[in-house]
Amino acid sequence: MAVYTKISEQDASEFLQDYDLGTLVELTGIRSGVENTNYFLTTTAGRYVLTLYEKRVHTEDLPFFIGLMEHLAAKNLPCPKPQKMKSGKVLGHLAKRAAVIISHLKGASLTRIVPNDCAELGRALAAMHLSVADFPMHRANALSLPGWEKMVEFAAGRADEIFVGLGAILQKEIAHLKAYWPTDLPKGIIHADLFPDNVFFDGPRLCGLIDFYFACDDLLVYDLAVCLNAWCFERDASFNITKARALINGYEEVRPLSAAEKEALPLLSRGSALRFLLTRLHDWLHQVPDALVKPKDPLEYLIKLQFHQGVQNVSAYGFAP
Repeated sequence: MAVYTKISEQDASEFLQDYDLGTLVELTGIRSGVENTNYFLTTTAGRYVLTLYEKRVHTEDLPFFIGLMEHLAAKNLPCPKPQKMKSGKVLGHLAKRAAVIISHLKGASLTRIVPNDCAELGRALAAMHLSVADFPMHRANALSLPGWEKMVEFAAGRADEIFVGLGAILQKEIAHLKAYWPTDLPKGIIHADLFPDNVFFDGPRLCGLIDFYFACDDLLVYDLAVCLNAWCFERDASFNITKARALINGYEEVRPLSAAEKEALPLLSRGSALRFLLTRLHDWLHQVPDALVKPKDPLEYLIKLQFHQGVQNVSAYGFAP
């Protein structure tokens, strides 16, 4: 979440007239995240989140994202619920952008992660994967192999501005992933972006999953690879096998992994690291003027990619090969 489009309290008050959510009390921009414009919206009826969809989110994908949140909320998963207007619609328009108001979840994202948090995340992720088995809508993953290949081609010429030799590293890695990427593992709807700032905790208990705007159809275990990269590395870039073991064990308490999924985890973790290296590289090279959020360091994910390149088998992630 972030603020790219600035709106006034008057703008928000006028937008609220289409809802039965009371009148505006306070409007506060949310600085974290990289995709959409988000505000905490406090009204006389409660607290909500106002989201304005920026250019990276395509309008034709919005029914999928909103339908998915409604589906998960109906299954009692801890995720935001889109609020309906007086007309019954969910999507509106504000500042020339599609906009939605969603429920505000209790809790907060973590500043310090311990193994129990990773176990909670694993259980929640597996529960989400099972809960969407009957979700009728589909969305292709635009940020998988074909998308990465285009991004490598686009960024290779300027990648060395960030790190000398990075362009060649990207080209070599995408060639390896194309040669070995699995296609016959269990698939379904995945979150695809479940970073710590997209997960809320109330003490030791996970109480919220948010930001479903990368959700798509893909390999279920790829979602776990994203979480390994996002949750199991320390600030000094070292990999924490204890956290990884807790994450995977928590996941398998709810949805056991097949032998083929376990075997594919190192390669999928490489793919996940490349995906975030590429999108961070793009954002670093094409910074948005005056945005409250600053682009994240792409080289963090180069270090993670290099770790996974050196993994010989899945024992590196905390279980027997």
